[in-house]
Amino acid sequence: MTTASTSVVERPGRAPEAVSSTEGADVETRPLTTADRCDACGAQAWVRVVLVSGELLFCAHHGRAHAPALAERALFIQDESSRLTEGA
Repeated sequence: MTTASTSVVERPGRAPEAVSSTEGADVETRPLTTADRCDACGAQAWVRVVLVSGELLFCAHHGRAHAPALAERALFIQDESSRLTEGA
C-alpha cells in the first residue's frame, strides 16, 4: 500500500494544526477510508473539513464545489483527492 500525501489548508492567521498524514499519526489528519462517506451525496469522502461546530466529509466533487465557502469558515481542511489519480 502506498502512503498518500494529504493537503492541509489552514485558515489565514492561524497556526498550522497539522502538516501531513505521512508525518506522524495526528488525530487531525487521520487517513480517510472507504467507510468515510460524503455528507452531501454518500460517495466516498476525499475531503474532511473541521469547523468550530464539528466536521464535514465531502467527495472530491462536493469538496471542490464548496471550497470557497469552506475556506472562509474552516479551521482545517484535509484534502486527499490527489489519491484519485495515483497510479494513473
